[in-house]
Amino acid sequence: MPKKPTATDAQLIMQLYDLRREAEIRKARSWWLGEFWPQSADDFMKIAGAMGSQENNWLRQVSGYWSMAASFVLHGALSEELFLQPAVSGEMVFVFAKVQPFLKELREKSGDPQMFGNIEKVITGSKFGRERLKLTLKRVEAMREKRALAKAS
Repeated sequence: MPKKPTATDAQLIMQLYDLRREAEIRKARSWWLGEFWPQSADDFMKIAGAMGSQENNWLRQVSGYWSMAASFVLHGALSEELFLQPAVSGEMVFVFAKVQPFLKELREKSGDPQMFGNIEKVITGSKFGRERLKLTLKRVEAMREKRALAKAS
């Protein structure tokens, strides 16, 4: 049975929110949401392999943050129902939607079969999460197409 949200869950959500407001992670989140549009596993691996670069730091910071937060849900420390609210984890779903189309290949190329695993488990573990992902995948694809058209012009 899913964990019923408690005041402690709400406090943890606020602490996670406070972490997202830190200056460097704001830059990382902005990069992930606005500038980083991988079209393939190779695009992702190029940044993942550029150790020491700002983009590599941002790639790891955001994916690590959301993986950590998802682990709280998977281990029962945080209510899934509360965590999956779009205002709380909509960004996580968006980040995941950017890599989901080539996730299998990404896992193979990185040698990490668990890459984005916590995030995937939380999102796909409920009907609500799967529906959010489906909507977000459509949105991300539309945004990719718009970006491609803008580049072609």
